[in-house]
Amino acid sequence: MSIVGKKFPDLTVNAMNEMGDTFTINLLEEAKKNNKKIVLFWYPKDFTYVCPTELHAFQEKLAEFEKRNTMVIGASCDTPEVHFAWLNTPKDDGGIEGVTYPILADSNRNLSSRLGILDIENERYDDETGAITVDGDNVTFRATYLIDEEGTVFHEGVNHMPLGRNVSEFLRMIDAYTHVQKHGEVCPANWEEGKDAMKADSKGVASYLSSH
Repeated sequence: MSIVGKKFPDLTVNAMNEMGDTFTINLLEEAKKNNKKIVLFWYPKDFTYVCPTELHAFQEKLAEFEKRNTMVIGASCDTPEVHFAWLNTPKDDGGIEGVTYPILADSNRNLSSRLGILDIENERYDDETGAITVDGDNVTFRATYLIDEEGTVFHEGVNHMPLGRNVSEFLRMIDAYTHVQKHGEVCPANWEEGKDAMKADSKGVASYLSSH
């Protein structure tokens, strides 16, 4: 089920930073405490092919997110130790050396299960042994969540694993949502910062307004 318009789950998750420090983080509390937006992007596995291209792409745009008062956080079901090994692997060797934002280590899959983004094809319960058998890799799809300063999700999207994301689109979405927050106007298709927005009149008819 979609959580757009709802608060992000109030769960604490392990995370790893580029210094090798393991810590816990609650994204709902983090957004509210710091009065910042958050872009949380999930990827399937460390040490794979498409995944490092996405982590480097977010790193390349990190300053643009920070200019928009937005924190960038990656996430997968790998352990903190695996994250740290990947962070210390050079880019030319398929690593993510140089990435400076935190990466969630949802190895118990508590948060990804709550979000419903795990690649589970079938789940079977054995009445005799009580064991649960899962078909599929039990790792996440490429899910993305944009969270506002109150911890409310204003965008979510899920890509199948072979499909990498367009990082610039999330910057555009943040710009649009910030415009709505500031001006109470709505942003039409392909809206970008500096373009005209729209506002409905008392009859519900949308009209273009000059950009701010």
